[in-house]
Amino acid sequence: MRPTQSVPAGTMITDPFFYAFAIPAVILLGLSKGGFAGAGTASTPLLALYIPPLEAAALILPVLMTQDAISVWWYRRDWDGWNLKVMLPGAFAGMGLAWALAAQITENDVRLIVGAIGVAFCMQAYFRRALTDPVRKTAASGLFWGAMSGFTSFMSQAGGPPFQVHVLPQRLEKLKLVGTTTLFFAVVNALKIGPYFALGQFSTQNFATSLVLLPVAVIANFCGIWLVARTPTGIFYRIAYVLVFLISLALLARGLRTLV
Repeated sequence: MRPTQSVPAGTMITDPFFYAFAIPAVILLGLSKGGFAGAGTASTPLLALYIPPLEAAALILPVLMTQDAISVWWYRRDWDGWNLKVMLPGAFAGMGLAWALAAQITENDVRLIVGAIGVAFCMQAYFRRALTDPVRKTAASGLFWGAMSGFTSFMSQAGGPPFQVHVLPQRLEKLKLVGTTTLFFAVVNALKIGPYFALGQFSTQNFATSLVLLPVAVIANFCGIWLVARTPTGIFYRIAYVLVFLISLALLARGLRTLV
């Protein structure tokens, strides 16, 4: 496997090896933004096989924001105001902390944190039957998991599992869950622009590469929307939990392998 490398300046990345990872990453993002939240968590780790993790997160950000715009418009009438009200302030704090610690926290640290949280959450949900029984959450829970989501999203676009820890057990109506997720991460992604510029993670080449990936991203986004509309609520929730578990397990396993 080719080692992670910093990409030199130019018009766009032309190495086919990069696109072997980038195209699946963008497809996963599209499915995630279409409604299958969690699938996009693997996108930055895939790109990080070629370029440094924070640079990978910055490269994928324009793609994310385009997909956010489509999904926000599509689900503009379906969202839960209470969850956004308690989670977004936490996300702001978490992103601020991530910005301050960007030079000290490694990608592997984030993988281990997110992976452990996601696996523990899904195991607890399985044993407590949270797949069928709604759980009432508190504002403190929303602030805490919003902060965790903002922190991990800033570092490696891995904010999905912490967000789902707070939201999935509530058993929101399917489209309301998707719309709430979409609006939350649209705001979080927009707030990354300034910090990523300040950290020097944007480049002309990254922007050009993002533009090349946009058509795939848009098609995948609408595929995700189409699938959500045709998936029964019960099956949708089971898929959501399975996605969070598998992605979290993969992140945890990769983090542990790196430690060894």
